[in-house]
Amino acid sequence: MPHATTDHRSGRERGDVPGWVLVTLMTAGLVVALWAVAGPLLEDAFRQAISSVTGQG
Repeated sequence: MPHATTDHRSGRERGDVPGWVLVTLMTAGLVVALWAVAGPLLEDAFRQAISSVTGQG
């Protein structure tokens, strides 16, 4: 007895790969931009926190 498949997905419902690639690249770009701006500030805050805990500086 043959087995009937019930896969009703069309080509458009399988995913929008170029769209996901664009979203991924834009997210990575935002992370890099935020890191460039906030990185030095976060590093300074971290150093101050460690200095206050260890009593150095």
